[in-house]
Amino acid sequence: MHYTHLFNLSLAFTLSKLFISNVSNINVKNPLRGYKVLELSGIGPTPYAGQLLAGLGAEVTRITRPGALDLPIENRGKTSLELDLKTKTGRDTVLDMLPDTHIVFEGNRPGVAEKLGLGPKECDAINPALIYGRMTGWGQTGPWAQRAGHDINYIGLTGALHALGESDRPPPLPLNFIGDYGGGSQFLVIGLLAALLQAQKTGKGCVIDAAIVDGTISMMGIVYSLDHLGMWSEKRGSNLLDGSRPFYRCYQTRDGGYMAVGCLEPKFFEKMLGILDLNAQSYGDQNDANLWPKQTRLLTDIFKSKTRAEWEALFENSDACVTPVLTYKEAPSHPHNKARATHTERNGFIHPAPAPRFS
Repeated sequence: MHYTHLFNLSLAFTLSKLFISNVSNINVKNPLRGYKVLELSGIGPTPYAGQLLAGLGAEVTRITRPGALDLPIENRGKTSLELDLKTKTGRDTVLDMLPDTHIVFEGNRPGVAEKLGLGPKECDAINPALIYGRMTGWGQTGPWAQRAGHDINYIGLTGALHALGESDRPPPLPLNFIGDYGGGSQFLVIGLLAALLQAQKTGKGCVIDAAIVDGTISMMGIVYSLDHLGMWSEKRGSNLLDGSRPFYRCYQTRDGGYMAVGCLEPKFFEKMLGILDLNAQSYGDQNDANLWPKQTRLLTDIFKSKTRAEWEALFENSDACVTPVLTYKEAPSHPHNKARATHTERNGFIHPAPAPRFS
């Protein structure tokens, strides 16, 4: 059956499920305009990877299974087509779209796409220049490749989860930002775009094995570097960036809010002391570990003496690296975020705007 006829049949059958999100009101250039992407829909990092590509201007068609949840922001800018890939009609519809497609990616366990007849070999036979992305937690190989898992499990295997939080408490969960989106979606997109550049030169595509464990471990490079220099340890809550220093942590304010203190450098630290009306000599050496417990208690009491709004006003025009900790609902209204249009309102609710920017 010819592609046009088959696709039109499928499109007519799923017309009620078709969702096209218009992003023309977002002021961003589209460097991927003209590139066609097929997202074989999954959960976690897969839809976000498609969102990133669509935000860059790619024409992303999301192939979704019947009854799948439609996430409005993750799926913005995409055309959603409902297909049952376990059927011949669903599979053939995807295969017939491949000649005009530049990138296809999926987020199934290893071997599932092959069982559906949509694995790399089947796709390469139709379009040798096609980039084929595979997004998993554990990777395509290894003894855990077929195991189930979620973000918490993947980052638990990398050392990243263990490094978070205070030493006397279980590690806190960083939502799914570190694993799914950091180690997963963004490393998949990096691989897809790098392979796309290579395909333009050689006319030959390749398969991207993007594993959350691999990407997350890649982001751990700074920890291994500092460990090599004797500046990091496995003990949680004892290192430079994990809250052990009084000059790099969060403090509660009188009204239950929080301020983020990040004055690592001495010049910024001095500015903070000045605004807090603290004498540098009586406060003590910034880097004297013996003084940190006393200094932390002092700063804790000071920050609890005023509301978050009062501290925001005091630190507004300084380079002390002291800033408010906002909720996700407060963030769009902050003057800096408003000036940069980091959020946009569409269909009655707030969307994060595409990033990065292009000029």
